[in-house]
Amino acid sequence: MKVENKRVVITGSANGIGSSLARAFRERNAKSIVLVDLDESNNEKLANEINGIPYRANVGNEDEIINLIEFANQKMNGIDIFCSNAGISGTGGLLNASNDDWNNIWNINVMSHIHAAKHSLPIMLEQGEGYFMNTASAAGLLTQLGAAGYSVTKSAAVSFAEWLKITYGERGIGVSCLCPQGVRTPMVEDAPEIVGSLVSIDGLLEPDDVANEVIKAIESDQFLITPHPEVLEYMKIKASDPDRWINGMQSLTKQLIDAFPDAKNMLRDLEYEDESD
Repeated sequence: MKVENKRVVITGSANGIGSSLARAFRERNAKSIVLVDLDESNNEKLANEINGIPYRANVGNEDEIINLIEFANQKMNGIDIFCSNAGISGTGGLLNASNDDWNNIWNINVMSHIHAAKHSLPIMLEQGEGYFMNTASAAGLLTQLGAAGYSVTKSAAVSFAEWLKITYGERGIGVSCLCPQGVRTPMVEDAPEIVGSLVSIDGLLEPDDVANEVIKAIESDQFLITPHPEVLEYMKIKASDPDRWINGMQSLTKQLIDAFPDAKNMLRDLEYEDESD
């Protein structure tokens, strides 16, 4: 789908990949862009910069997603591209994560994509076309050391995007799923040394570069977006020899524990900062 003259919704728009996506769509002459975030201050600044439409919503709440979609549909007279980009790192580890922690990260990292698709699809199907770009993570394809909630929810996000593409692709609905490793955002740069070392193991990408990859994927109807090419190679190893892959990840965990004095505790309860923030 060509993005020129299209009506776009972007969640998690105020910072990181989300704000870069907004600028990339504007540079390519999207017709209108609804910017969705809880960070009203930065979102308003971005809206003024790119002539976007700011909107405040908690994407983990279905009612707020319904209201957002109704708002966007009325403002833009339709929705062509929905970038479900918002996500959180959540509480790290397993032993210290409460049911509330799990519910929160599940609602934001998984159910937000489901609610967006469920309530936007009728509009897109009536139009005869539409596109979903769901931000997940390389953690959804591989795993994230120390972060059970993040790994599980990002894996579910990838799975849902795949299902959506399989089920509605022949009815004019395009789907892309973004799965980067480390992206240079303030939250990643300000993270503890071990976290920065882990997520940047194959280099930190700039958010603008990731956004450009997303635009190219949408315009070529490419499902899986892996800005770090190493991710595809890791996937091949994981698929061909799962035991080798798991042994390698266990070895990496040990190396991190040996390299960083506080790594043992952090890998048990590691908080991984999301690329989209």
